[in-house]
This record gives sequence, C-alpha cells and structure tokens, in this order.
Amino acid sequence: MKNRGVRLCLHRGIALMVVLAAAGCARLPYTTQVVQQDQRVTVTIQHEVRPAGYTHPAQFSAEELRTILSGFSVREKKQIPLRWFAEEIPPKTMFRQDELNALMPAIAQAFQKLGPDERVYFTVLAPGPNPNYDRDTTAGWLAFRDPYLHIGLDYFHTLLPVRKIDQYDYNFPLTNKTPASYLIYFEPGRFWIVDPFNGDRGVDVRGLLRANGLPAAK
Repeated sequence: MKNRGVRLCLHRGIALMVVLAAAGCARLPYTTQVVQQDQRVTVTIQHEVRPAGYTHPAQFSAEELRTILSGFSVREKKQIPLRWFAEEIPPKTMFRQDELNALMPAIAQAFQKLGPDERVYFTVLAPGPNPNYDRDTTAGWLAFRDPYLHIGLDYFHTLLPVRKIDQYDYNFPLTNKTPASYLIYFEPGRFWIVDPFNGDRGVDVRGLLRANGLPAAK
C-alpha cells in the first residue's frame, strides 16, 4: 500500500508539472502571420493570449513612424550592485536611421492588418563579428491602444547565432540567449505617459504628432 501511495503521488506530481508547463507555454504570444522576412528584417503578427483591447487596425505613415520610433532610447536593466554603475551610462538610441528605413514599411503594413488582440513583432539584423555564426539582433514588439503606443524589447544589439543548433561545432552556442530586461525611455518625456488601462508607459501618439505638425494616427 505504501508503494502504491508513493506511485500515486509521483504520477500526480508528473501530471501537475505537465499542466504547469503547458500553462507556461500558453502564456506566450504566438505568431499568426509573417508580414516580411528577409536577411535584414522580420516583421510578424502575434496574437496575445489574453484580451488586450488594442486599437487595431491602425494607419501610420512612414513619417509618423519615424517621428515616434526615433524618440526611444534604451539601457539594459541590471541588478544591484551593477545597477549603480549602469545608471552612470546614458541610454542608447533604440533605432538607427538605417534600421528605421528597413523596418518602417513592414511595420506600417502590419499595423493595418492587426486585430484588437494582436501586436507587431519585429526583428532587425546586421552581420556580427563572425557573419557565418552570429548576427547583431534587435527585436521586440509594438502595439497601439489609442492614444498610447506601447513597446517591448527582447534583444538590443545582441549577438545571436545564425542557426539555433549545430551539433558538430563545439564552439557554436546551441540556443539563443534568454531575452534581457531593459529600461526604455522616450523623448520628449512629456509624451511618455502611463496608460490607465494597464499601468504601463506608452507614447501619447496623438499629442506627439500634433506637436510635430503631423496628423494623428487613424
């Protein structure tokens, strides 16, 4: 009876771990459509696993996207005591102009296709120190809940392998690095506002575009 009870507990424990693992996977947004994919840029549409209430689809011109995305800067989030030293380093501009030129057409197209529970996921690539093995990668997501544009970042100029697995090369990493945590800033700061819907900061797009003499997003 004792052994039977141990086996029963073991089976229940395994079943619980399977359920928890499945639940953990289910919390991740998943790709539903590829808008553009080439050696420079990948832009996809992802479905959120919980109702997000975004104001999608949305119309953004290239000039509007350049105005919005040019204002972002970023710094990797560090733990204490490294945080004390990191705070002395100014944040870096999130997107170079050549990256914006490559991303904007596909991002604008993706926003026109989005539903209220979907977001844009972007990846912009450049050759790494060893182009056969790694690539400089910046990747994250964008979503618009009128009037706030939200952004999240997984990688910022991070070297990731060209291929995820190469079992014959002992010097080649087997998997991508875990996404890092970043502190995201926006200038002018008066447009970087807390969205009352979820308490996260977003860019007041309408206010920003009006201040720059541009029509607001539709």
